[in-house]
Amino acid sequence: MEAKFIGNRIAQARKKLNISQAQLAEKLFISSQAVGKWERGESLPDIITLNSLAVIFGVDLNYFSEDFHSIQSEIDLEDSMVEKLDELPSKNIKKKLNWDMSCGNWVDSDFSGLKNLKEKFSSSNMQNCKFIGSDLSGILLKSNNIDRCDFSSSDISSSHIQTSNLLNNGFKECNLNGVEITSSYIMGCDFSGADFSEAEFKLGGFQDNIVNGSVFNSTSFSSMYIVDIVFEGKLKDCSFESCNFKKVVFQNSILINNFFKNNKNLKKVKFINCKADNITYAFLKSGKADLTGITLIE
Repeated sequence: MEAKFIGNRIAQARKKLNISQAQLAEKLFISSQAVGKWERGESLPDIITLNSLAVIFGVDLNYFSEDFHSIQSEIDLEDSMVEKLDELPSKNIKKKLNWDMSCGNWVDSDFSGLKNLKEKFSSSNMQNCKFIGSDLSGILLKSNNIDRCDFSSSDISSSHIQTSNLLNNGFKECNLNGVEITSSYIMGCDFSGADFSEAEFKLGGFQDNIVNGSVFNSTSFSSMYIVDIVFEGKLKDCSFESCNFKKVVFQNSILINNFFKNNKNLKKVKFINCKADNITYAFLKSGKADLTGITLIE
């Protein structure tokens, strides 16, 4: 059902732009046969390709989310019911206040200092908003489009980010301890001084982000597309498994007890003035990494 739904959404948007399957394929640098399979519901584009499709169609990732459209229909129904209730005598009706901000369109809003949001922002479009110094611990962000927002000095620990699009956001000095990020695309964000201890990245993209002074301790990257990233400082007990690297650099890094397995293009990763323990060195050597620039820790 999900494949058919997404296929129909792609076909609708493509036809609205009045472009052929071949023209869409050319923009994505793929074959027209792949587009045809998507639209017939025979296969699904990955999260990175979905992000590219969203840019081409001028929509956010919520456009491809069946859950979002289902939730939106329920909201429309509830709004209709509220309108009918408004027509009845008010003395017999008590309206329940609800500040759930899910499925909203938030632009240029200041939410700094907010607390206890939990699941109240899912399936939302957030652009140029401020969450400075907020307590977002344990929050669930699902099918969100977050662009040019400032989360500086916020606590986002133990949060869950799923099938979301995070572009050009500020996460300076954020606590991201234990965050789980799944099937999401993160690009152009500033994570300077952020704490990624025990964070998990799965099935998505991590591209052109700033991680100066960030803490990577027991951090895991699984089936991630990692592009244009410079890792610095100490990385301990981290794992990189089934990742695809492009223009990735480890610079002035100390690598201790790190796990590298089944990665693509590991040999193209650059290591500049790095030190590694025997275990990390062995994993890198097994993955045919270029060990130039790495010295063993005695």
